[in-house]
Amino acid sequence: MRRISLFLFIGALLTSQSLFSQSKIGYVDSDAIMEQLQDAQDARQQLDALIQEWQGELTKMERDWKTKYDDYDKKKLVLTEQQRVDTESDLMKMEQKITEFREKKFGTNGELFQKQDELMKPVQNKVFTAVQRVAKSEDYDFVFDRSSGVMMLFAKEQYDITTLVLKELKIDAGKSKTQTTPENR
Repeated sequence: MRRISLFLFIGALLTSQSLFSQSKIGYVDSDAIMEQLQDAQDARQQLDALIQEWQGELTKMERDWKTKYDDYDKKKLVLTEQQRVDTESDLMKMEQKITEFREKKFGTNGELFQKQDELMKPVQNKVFTAVQRVAKSEDYDFVFDRSSGVMMLFAKEQYDITTLVLKELKIDAGKSKTQTTPENR
C-alpha cells in the first residue's frame, strides 16, 4: 500500500508541470553506500561471525542427533521395549532442542534479527543523516533510494547524489577521527 501511495505521489508530481519544473529530485543507491561504508562492513563481519558460530553449534547438534539415531537404528531390534522408548524419547528431545535453537538464533524474532538491528540501525541512521544534510545543502525537494524497491524507469545521472552522500559520510568519519585523537583530548 505504501509503495502504491508513493507511485501515485510521483505520478501526480510528474503530471503537474509547474510543480515538476520547480522541484529538484535526487536519488541515492543505499546498497552502494553500504558497500563502501566501513561501519556497515564491520557490522556485516560481526554478523557473519555470529552466523558461523551458531551454524557450527547447530551442525554439531544435528550430527549428534544423527549419530544417536544411526546407533539406535542399528540396535533397535535387540533393544528392550523400555530401551527403545527411552532412546526414541531422547531423540525427540534432541530434535526439539535443535528446533528451539534454530528458532532462538535464526527465527523471525531471533537473536540474529535483534543483533542485525542493533548493529545496522546506527549505520542506517548515519546514512540517513548524511542524505538529509546533502539534500538540504544541495536544495533537493525529493530524494529516493533506488535500492529499496522504488522502481525507477529512468533517471539522469545528474540527479544521483550517492557520491555526495559518501563524501558527507567521509567528512563525518574524518571529524570523528580528529575528535578522538590524543592531541584533541
